[in-house]
Formats: sequence, structure tokens, C-alpha cells
Amino acid sequence: MNRPPSRSGKSRTPSRNATTHAYPRSARLGETLREVLADELVRIDDERLEFVTVTRVEVDPEMNRGIVFFDSLAGEDGDALILQAFSDHRKRLQSSIGKQVRAKKTPILSFRPDEVIRSAERIEKILRENPSPSREATVNEDNYVQKKVFAEVEEVLEDDLEDDVDDDLAVDLELDEPNGEA
Repeated sequence: MNRPPSRSGKSRTPSRNATTHAYPRSARLGETLREVLADELVRIDDERLEFVTVTRVEVDPEMNRGIVFFDSLAGEDGDALILQAFSDHRKRLQSSIGKQVRAKKTPILSFRPDEVIRSAERIEKILRENPSPSREATVNEDNYVQKKVFAEVEEVLEDDLEDDVDDDLAVDLELDEPNGEA
């Protein structure tokens, strides 16, 4: 069954060159900006930005503003210096984005420390300092979590097993003797 062409004369089916994406345009632009900014940070000769990682970039749906989230080895103590460095180099970073990204406009960048990563680090630290009393999770080379029983628990289990064997031997000896004489 052939459909008649629409009034505009264009086909209703998408062309072969049309692309469909699984995630929104702002997310794709955010990932592209993250890559461009990471490359540009390597080129900037500023010791305040040496150990800084751009973790993600969130772009608003209108693509006017972008929030650049970062983390560094300096942690929360180095945030003020890093934010100042980003402020000093913001125009250079904007310019680099404008040259490398094909877009009608370049989002205005703002910079923030990535609290998600820091929260995860705090949780991991708490879990490391307060392990479960009977088990400790360890990760092997293949990144599979294995449960390891503490040595104290193993000793208790071995002692219980030895006591059970001794009790069984005593019962056997009592059964072997006539009239229950020992």
C-alpha cells in the first residue's frame, strides 16, 4: 500500500542520513565538552591545575550554560585555588570549546567541585574503618567481591569442631565399655 506524499511534498519516513540518539543532545554536548576541557587542561601550564580531573559537564537544555564538575588530589583543601585557576583560564577554555565543537553557541562555563565523588570517598572510608564484625569484603584481581572470614572466627569454628570430635569419642568409649564402667 503506497501512501500519498504529504502536502509539503516531503516523505513522512526519516531519511537514511537522519540520526536518532539514545540520549539527549545536552548530554552528548556535555560529554564532548568534558573531553575538550580535559585536553585543554593538559595544555595549560598552571601548577594549580596539574592534578585536576574534569569528571562531568552538565549543560542546560537551551545549551546556554554548562557546569563543569571537577575533582583533584588536593581534595577540599585545594578547591579555592583550583576555582581561582579556572576563573583565570575560563576565557581560554571557552575559546577552545568554540574552536573544537560544532555548535551554534558555546555554553558559558561555571566550575564546581564534584560532590558525588567526594561523598563516595567518604562512604568508602567509613566502610573501611568499620568493617562488619564477622566478615570483610575484599576485591581480587578480577574485581569480584569475595567474602573473607576473619581468623578469629576460623579459630572458634575449629575449636568447636575439635570439641565435637572429643565428645563423639567419649560417647564411643562409654558405649564400648560393659555395664557403663569406666
